Amino acid sequence: MSSKSVVFKKICKDKSVGVYMGRRDFVDHVDFVDPVDGVILVDPEALQGRKAFVTLSCTFRYGREDADVLGIAFRRELFLSTRQVYPPLQDREQGIHTKVQARLLRKLGQNAYPFFFEFPDNLPCSVALQPGANDVGKQCAVEFEIKAFSAESQDAKVRKRSTVKLMLRKVQYAPETQGVAPSVETTRDFLMSDKPLHVAASLEKETYYHGELVKVHVDVTNNSNKNIKNIILTVDQIATVVLYSNDSYVKCVAIEDSGDSVPAGGTLKKDYTLHALLAYNTERRGIALDGKLKHEDTNLASSSMIKEGVLKEVLGIMVSYRVMVKLIIGGMMGSSEVGLEIPFKLMHPKPEAVKDSELEEEMVFEEFKRSYLKGMKADDDEEEGNVSGGDDMAPTEK
Repeated sequence: MSSKSVVFKKICKDKSVGVYMGRRDFVDHVDFVDPVDGVILVDPEALQGRKAFVTLSCTFRYGREDADVLGIAFRRELFLSTRQVYPPLQDREQGIHTKVQARLLRKLGQNAYPFFFEFPDNLPCSVALQPGANDVGKQCAVEFEIKAFSAESQDAKVRKRSTVKLMLRKVQYAPETQGVAPSVETTRDFLMSDKPLHVAASLEKETYYHGELVKVHVDVTNNSNKNIKNIILTVDQIATVVLYSNDSYVKCVAIEDSGDSVPAGGTLKKDYTLHALLAYNTERRGIALDGKLKHEDTNLASSSMIKEGVLKEVLGIMVSYRVMVKLIIGGMMGSSEVGLEIPFKLMHPKPEAVKDSELEEEMVFEEFKRSYLKGMKADDDEEEGNVSGGDDMAPTEK
């Protein structure tokens, strides 16, 4: 039995324009990003002489959209690019860049027109910060969106009923080859102690997949005259928000309070395991999450990988992870700490690519509307026209 190709479809309320896309996840391969491709279906009669446009945008929202404090808006466009698709500015065939576009154009007929965008190098991936229990409004997030609309001109006022929006995601997957397994060590000297404390810690690999246990090997040689009262291990998520300034937020997403002690002159070699899961952090405000489509479950944000040479130009939210190993040292004047920091990556594995030979000619058109989802109330944009248009502009079988 052959599989079917899903096409995402959304049509504005007045039926003048509709968006058709073969995917909504676009992969950042670090060296390049998958381009955004799709097809716009227009109804010349419903357009009533207006033109049709499509826009790709990347928005960083970090507060209520209606808030404006000291002239600083809480919503910033990181990227915005607009194309006129109707009347077409180039030959229809010249706008075809992918096989999906070609198949959609054959399916949808002569009133369908292709669009194509390429991402710049300096855009972050789709990331959102988990809101608190009492937070209202939309969460702080980096979001990508395709918007199609009809208007007299690109700069003219656009009616909501003539506009349709489709959320996209820019994602990254784990490298296919593992780097060197990270390890760190330190030596600490103490007053009134002839010999030092030596601590080494290492991980089994550089990149872990979401849901995997992180095993940490700790090797302690305590030649000092101090007693180690406890060893605490954590997985920390560091979310760096880059906009008007660089602000980093460190959140512990997994912890192992071992209670292990090492007396003066003693040694310890032990493996510890940590499990960094969103399921253990669902009530914590400010945890960075992978961007989501619709309202389905998500996970802790994946590590950000940046193309060499463009780091200073990247705006938005960048995420990294580390294992912290803390040794609590007892003393007459109180406790002190010896800490080690081990960076690692937390990501999804790269899914298997679908071969062109396996692509089926049969297409399934899936309408997307938030209010179709159980328990979800449509937002203002949905009610005013950012909705699927039913079957009025659905393609006829060919």
